[in-house]
Amino acid sequence: MRHTTCTLSLALSVLMLAPAIGDRADAQTAFSVSAHIGDFHVAVANYYHVPEREVIVIRERRIPDDEIPVALFIAREASVPWGRIVDMRLRGDSWWNISVRLGLAPDVYYVPVAVIPGPPYGRALGHYKKKHRKEWRTIVLTDADIVNLVELRFLTEHYHVAPERVIELRGSDRDFVMVHADLRGHDSRDRRKDNDDDQGGKRHGKGHGKN
Repeated sequence: MRHTTCTLSLALSVLMLAPAIGDRADAQTAFSVSAHIGDFHVAVANYYHVPEREVIVIRERRIPDDEIPVALFIAREASVPWGRIVDMRLRGDSWWNISVRLGLAPDVYYVPVAVIPGPPYGRALGHYKKKHRKEWRTIVLTDADIVNLVELRFLTEHYHVAPERVIELRGSDRDFVMVHADLRGHDSRDRRKDNDDDQGGKRHGKGHGKN
């Protein structure tokens, strides 16, 4: 009888503990995802020289993460407040129609690359490669084209990498938050390596001068 009672007590304890463990796992996963996206927002804010809170406000207004740089890019190029861009977008305007209405030409989105890549950049950059520069004004870009090109410029310039590197990562079925995380990870490792090399050089130089 005592054995049966102990067994039941143990089973009940496991059942009560399981949801708590699951909740903690979910919380950790949610925290990891939140931190992952948060780093992306910080990078966007730094690149476009806006307060981080403004980037969060744009997101809270239901602009997707990978389109936040587009809103800030258009605002910068057209010299208008980003709030106006967000308002136009939320009214249903395409990024291209917003660009045209604010007087932006297709050439502002162009990012030079060595070769025409495959999807998703083959289409976006193909517009420019197939036409003489004088004909670029006839180009019409889709929302996907503009998002890809703006993100390409942002990640290339922010992390000082070749555009082909961003295109390679993007072609591996990663979204831009994931591409950013990958580039940020490499950037952090490179900085740590440089610091280690510097410290090693200083230590070597200090000992080298002893008699």
